[in-house]
Amino acid sequence: MQPYVYVPADKIQGELEPNGHRAGYDSGDPKTAILKFDTAFKTGVWECQPGGWNITPREDTEVCYIVSGRVRVTDNGSGNVYEVSAGDVVVQPKGWTGRWEVLETVRKVYCHGFD
Repeated sequence: MQPYVYVPADKIQGELEPNGHRAGYDSGDPKTAILKFDTAFKTGVWECQPGGWNITPREDTEVCYIVSGRVRVTDNGSGNVYEVSAGDVVVQPKGWTGRWEVLETVRKVYCHGFD
């Protein structure tokens, strides 16, 4: 059994550890920062400055809650474009492809690696 995890709001909204540039970016200067939670799954808080990148087929499903900022997400499968912002939830399924364009520095709480 995995341990119960509690992360207070001040940690979610507080300082994150710098984590370099978003891998694979092709526009902007998307520097990232992160706070990883101590769980068996990949969970934590991630922040990224404006920039864009393509998502090749995802290796696993990611669920994220947008804490702040604004992103334009393009779903390659449907062609739909989503304006994602604070309060929204995004589920990117295993195998999903698309594009993320961070318009305003975005912060999300994420969980993946469970499928």
